[in-house]
Amino acid sequence: MSKTIEHKNPAPVVWLLTDNKPGHRNQLKGLGNRLRVLAGASLYWVDANQVTVPIWRALLGMAPDVDQTLPKPDLIIAAGTGTHRLLLSLRRVRNAKTLVLMKPGFPLGWVSAAIMPAHDGVHASSRVLLTDGMINTVTPLARITDKPEALVLVGGPSPHFEWDSDVLLGQINHLIGHYPTWRWTISGSRRTPEDLMSRLRELACPRITVAGPEETHQNWLSHQLAASRAVWVSPDSMSMVCEAVTSGVPTGLFQLTPRPGSRVGEGVNRLIQEGRIARWSDHAAVMAGKSLQNDSLWEADRAARWVIARALLPAAKKSESGNRRKST
Repeated sequence: MSKTIEHKNPAPVVWLLTDNKPGHRNQLKGLGNRLRVLAGASLYWVDANQVTVPIWRALLGMAPDVDQTLPKPDLIIAAGTGTHRLLLSLRRVRNAKTLVLMKPGFPLGWVSAAIMPAHDGVHASSRVLLTDGMINTVTPLARITDKPEALVLVGGPSPHFEWDSDVLLGQINHLIGHYPTWRWTISGSRRTPEDLMSRLRELACPRITVAGPEETHQNWLSHQLAASRAVWVSPDSMSMVCEAVTSGVPTGLFQLTPRPGSRVGEGVNRLIQEGRIARWSDHAAVMAGKSLQNDSLWEADRAARWVIARALLPAAKKSESGNRRKST
């Protein structure tokens, strides 16, 4: 392993290993942001796709060459299968802890700790934190708007639910027809079928805005959630569901049939049973602004506090110059 710079910055250093898949990067960013706020951590992104790691290095814990400008890490966090070889190869870096997000395909004893959704079916322990759904970058809102504005988040075919564009479009039209004084923002995703996206765009009018993934920006979702009094989400994307729930805006699920044995389906049902999200049959309560759960769901914050409490990250030292974040 090439030498990394010994950091004189008193802030603890966190490496975020990413495969650049949006969902995985979102989890890393959500946790990293809270570690920066709560522990003064400096965050450094490492693209695992740019580092070749033979399997023998991963098995033996022998670090490969990495960017020599990186300061020595205190904590290395990885999300996504594409980052696992790099994470395992770095597990013997001196004085550095390793943390994996989501259930990995290797023994948990090979890393310092793990954080994963409860629906992954692993038991909690002093080294394993179970979360309600996925960690994300959304911050709970202090206040929900009184304006009659609703947000619709549409995913697409997935291994977890039986996708039916006609059923989904029918439910969207039902809401729009029954709440004619509301303003609607409908967003598709990279997985939304082109034919459904075209049919959604036909709904566009002065009170209905339709946006494809190419028309949104990094902070688009947070801004839209802050402007919404109700959110409707297709259940195929656990990350979208959890982002909506975390915001604190009353959230409802469109009705699609879960596939047998789907862990994502089980995770979504868990949120329903906890009263954090409403079924389609309860759409009137969602549109009336009734939040089913009083306590907020902010798993990025809870996970960051767990990391700090477990001493996976050293406390920041006091400095007159303060802590600086080295990357975005």
